[in-house]
Amino acid sequence: MATPEFATLTSDDLVTGEAVALDLPPSSLGSRIVSGLIDVLVTMILFIAAVFVFIVAALQSDEALLRASFVATMIVVFLVYPSTLETLTRGKSLGHLVCGLRTVRDDAGPITFQHAFVRALVGFVEIYVFFGVPAFFSALLSPRGKRLGDYAAGTYVVRDRVRLRLAPPTLMPPPLERWARTADIASLPTGLALAVRQFLGRLPTLDPQSRAVLGTRLADQVSEYVAPTPPSGTPPEAYLAAVVASRRERDQARLHREAELRRRLTARR
Repeated sequence: MATPEFATLTSDDLVTGEAVALDLPPSSLGSRIVSGLIDVLVTMILFIAAVFVFIVAALQSDEALLRASFVATMIVVFLVYPSTLETLTRGKSLGHLVCGLRTVRDDAGPITFQHAFVRALVGFVEIYVFFGVPAFFSALLSPRGKRLGDYAAGTYVVRDRVRLRLAPPTLMPPPLERWARTADIASLPTGLALAVRQFLGRLPTLDPQSRAVLGTRLADQVSEYVAPTPPSGTPPEAYLAAVVASRRERDQARLHREAELRRRLTARR
């Protein structure tokens, strides 16, 4: 049986200070289509209302003024309106609000007006000019469901209503508490720390052979950042759990000391 691999960071992972990967799942194609249809419907209602106003105004205005007003209204309806709405709502259009979606940057941060404007500008061409065909096939082929506007703006749409849960912290194995207090344990690289957390979190689902192979491999990599070695006969999973738990405790103590120092330095005399 092939041994599963864990030491990877996907493009959908954010990594916290404790090397905990937070997955922001991209929206499904179906939800994107429903959201897009709602946005198109609302936009077309606004546009038709504006056209009706123009028809009434045409009886009282000259042709040049009417054309200029028509172009300006198209800019407002198809560009300014969606860009402003997504900026103020931090990535939510009306369709997104209904379907529980949100537009975020590729690094999962909130979008700005620039991102929203680029999406709206490209979206006018791919959705309204070409009837959504380029957007559909782009989202269909993209792992993150990106349409062309998302590629241009560096964004993608996530499921905003998914509750993200952090795994419980790894506990210190009691037999290794004394060793961990005196061991020199350096900070692990993000990828390695994440691989260890994934391995420890999936221990119950691993068969004994995979558990032994992966545990030994990760323990060998971690040993480059730890001295001295653990007591003889320590299982790899217990060694890894002790390293992660000790590193977390030391980081928390350091942050507490820094916060206390800032408090004393800024306290009023």
